[in-house]
Amino acid sequence: MTPSTLSRRRLLATFGVGSAAALAGCNDGGPGIDGNPEYQGGNIGEIDGEPRTEDELVAADSLAQQEISESVTPLEGLSLVDHEFVFEGGYLGSTVQGTVENTSGDRIEFAEVRVRVYNDAGNQIGRYLATTGDFDPDTNWEFQVVILKPPSNLAEYDITVLGTPT
Repeated sequence: MTPSTLSRRRLLATFGVGSAAALAGCNDGGPGIDGNPEYQGGNIGEIDGEPRTEDELVAADSLAQQEISESVTPLEGLSLVDHEFVFEGGYLGSTVQGTVENTSGDRIEFAEVRVRVYNDAGNQIGRYLATTGDFDPDTNWEFQVVILKPPSNLAEYDITVLGTPT
């Protein structure tokens, strides 16, 4: 093994250990950080609506968010005030809408509402989200999560809110 290869391996090993140690501390406390997210359940009920047309699905797909942020964690100052399943006409279709409150006293750099949807058998069939940035203290954020699954496939959902402190 050449000295430069050995140096690169040491550097990568050091970086890997340091990164793991840094990441290990991300969810284990600190100011306002709780750890694993807790989800609240939500009922969908009977839906009197048609699946989206192909054009409506294209429009809804451009609004639906599915890529989660790895930089968010449960924060004590973020709370779900309310949430409900709402079937909107047109391209929006199935949505979960509600309100998040920032009671932390500090600005939240980034907030993310995650919704997991389930079928009649209790199987998770999708995960969707809504995000906002620069969430000021003592304010509310009214969110809308667009769900792409057809209404006939949906039985229930659960929801949580996460954030990144400043």
